[in-house]
Amino acid sequence: MQARYRLQPMSFCEHCEGQRFDRAQVLRVLRETRRRVPRRTRADEALAMAIKAVRALDLPHLERFDEVEDTEIVH
Repeated sequence: MQARYRLQPMSFCEHCEGQRFDRAQVLRVLRETRRRVPRRTRADEALAMAIKAVRALDLPHLERFDEVEDTEIVH
C-alpha cells in the first residue's frame, strides 16, 4: 500500500514565530515611514535599502537538547 502525503500548513516553534512577528513589525514601520518621506530622496533610498535588508534576513533558530551534551541544532 502506497503512503499518501497531504500538504499541511507549515508550523514554527514559538521562537521562530516570534522572529517572524518581529521582522514583520519592523517591515511595517519601515514601509510606513517610507510612505511619509518624499520620493527619490536620500532618505527614501536609505529606507528602501533597509526594507530590502530586513526582508533578506535569515535568522536561524538554535535549539539546545538537554539530553545531548549541549549540541545545537539549526532549523
